[in-house]
Amino acid sequence: MNSYPPIVLASSSPRRQELLKNLGLPFTIQVSDIDETVSPDLKPEEIVQTLSFQKAEVITRNLSFGLVIGSDTIVVLDGQVLGKPTDEQDAYRMLRALSGRMHQVFTGIAIIDVASGKAEVSYSSTYVTMEAMTDETIYSYIASGEPMDKAGSYAIQGLGATLVQKIEGDYFTVVGLPLHLLAHMLTRFGVSLLNR
Repeated sequence: MNSYPPIVLASSSPRRQELLKNLGLPFTIQVSDIDETVSPDLKPEEIVQTLSFQKAEVITRNLSFGLVIGSDTIVVLDGQVLGKPTDEQDAYRMLRALSGRMHQVFTGIAIIDVASGKAEVSYSSTYVTMEAMTDETIYSYIASGEPMDKAGSYAIQGLGATLVQKIEGDYFTVVGLPLHLLAHMLTRFGVSLLNR
């Protein structure tokens, strides 16, 4: 019934895997291990698009056909990129900086058709405002373990939701895979979720 090529998600993120599964698309997972070092001159939207493409591209080298989806998410506060924390102290530093402030989350998506070489890259951004957090709240959240592998040291789809005051934009961009953007990109590769 499916006339489109097999879909490969180039991500180890359980969040992205769950979101893609929710769309009802069959897919396999191949984790891309790339050097995520980028030029400090790149703008946030350029960073996520560059890394998304690199994550997808490295997987295409081992395939002869299929659609490979790569994605990358960063948190930006005052022009500074907050990546995944290196340790609990680093997580505290980020959460203290985000406390009571608005920041931006950028998520890039890249889709590459292995057989044709056709590629498309785009991104989505969303504003997130965190509540003012006491040190006690921050330490309790860090003790949960949730911040340790998350950009910006929080997960909006987990306990971190209790720290988020409001968002302006696409919730799924903050989780790590903007589904609206992805769906529209997929249609240009012949994958129609709702016969758009």
